[in-house]
Amino acid sequence: MADEASGQILDEGKVRRRPSRGMYVLPSLFTAGNIAAGYYAITQGIQGTLADPSYFDRAALAIGFAVLFDGVDGQVARRTRTTSDFGKELDSLADVITFGVAPSLLAYMWGFRMLPATVDALMRARILHLGGFICFLFLICGACRLARFNISINPQPRNPGRPGSKYFVGMPIPAGAGVIASVIHFFNGHAIYNPWKSLLWMGLIAGTGFLMVSSWRFWSGKEISAGDRHPFQLVVVLVFVIGLLLLYSEWTLILLALGYLVSGVFARLAYSWSRDRRHASASGGA
Repeated sequence: MADEASGQILDEGKVRRRPSRGMYVLPSLFTAGNIAAGYYAITQGIQGTLADPSYFDRAALAIGFAVLFDGVDGQVARRTRTTSDFGKELDSLADVITFGVAPSLLAYMWGFRMLPATVDALMRARILHLGGFICFLFLICGACRLARFNISINPQPRNPGRPGSKYFVGMPIPAGAGVIASVIHFFNGHAIYNPWKSLLWMGLIAGTGFLMVSSWRFWSGKEISAGDRHPFQLVVVLVFVIGLLLLYSEWTLILLALGYLVSGVFARLAYSWSRDRRHASASGGA
């Protein structure tokens, strides 16, 4: 029950004060940081060249920092009880820019636009056109993933897990952007100059886009929180991961990103295999 006059909320005899209006700005500041990182990634990706790959590397790292901001703003909003429709809409718009536009542009510039002029002119032109189209599809898939997430109340994946388990339906768009950014950072921003490698890059982008709009299950990590029963173990794991990021960021990021991607594919294959076994057993029993 709410007490409008006092600005308090009564819940089972307890009185909770509503957050001040200034508190609602706090999660939006992290969302603004998300947008700033995406804008920075776009500007760096445009300036990247074969001679100076550091621009591409900085763009990839900016997307990685944006993933961190994206995770923090939601946690801050929930813990301070300052969730709002405005914040949700702003977060979705930020994700389209940072995890849709920025990585699709970066993927195009790094994987296709930098092909040298020594490559067969016709082949290079076709790769550029097809690569641009695939990167655009990645952007559309990411936008559709966000739209579906915003309107979904209780989405059901094709490969449901245990009752009560926490999962996303389809790969989240920050994870999709993380796949692109981690690969570019792994090569320290050195752009693709081989047309056959560009085709492999095209396949990875298309596959990531498909996983975002799929109905396959991906782990959400929502059951992990600071209030966990074993906070010490959680702190140890976080310190270990941070240490790996500082020492071996290239390997750590690409293993995390591709490992998460493969986990959804593996879950789907495992579910299909178990379903076929159940059907075979049922047919045999009949």
